[in-house]
Amino acid sequence: MKRKLLPPFIMLTAGLITSIRTFCLDYDAKSSLIILLVVLVVFYGLGSLLKYVLDVFDKENERRALDEGEVIAKAAEEETEPEDEAEKSVTKE
Repeated sequence: MKRKLLPPFIMLTAGLITSIRTFCLDYDAKSSLIILLVVLVVFYGLGSLLKYVLDVFDKENERRALDEGEVIAKAAEEETEPEDEAEKSVTKE
């Protein structure tokens, strides 16, 4: 769907913020990279979880819309059938 890029976007945004923060606080390179790696992995996981939850909600909404559409279509068919029979009886007379 349209959410394919959501986890990488969240991960890279968190990585950018972490990189800026570690630079401003004068971390050494090794500590900075370890922190950045942990942040990237954690936020990629959170982004993937968010994408999964949003996809589940979309599937549920589509299923409900289809169910409501079938009910409406069945009701419309039931309403048109008696009219068709009435028209047939009028044309026979």
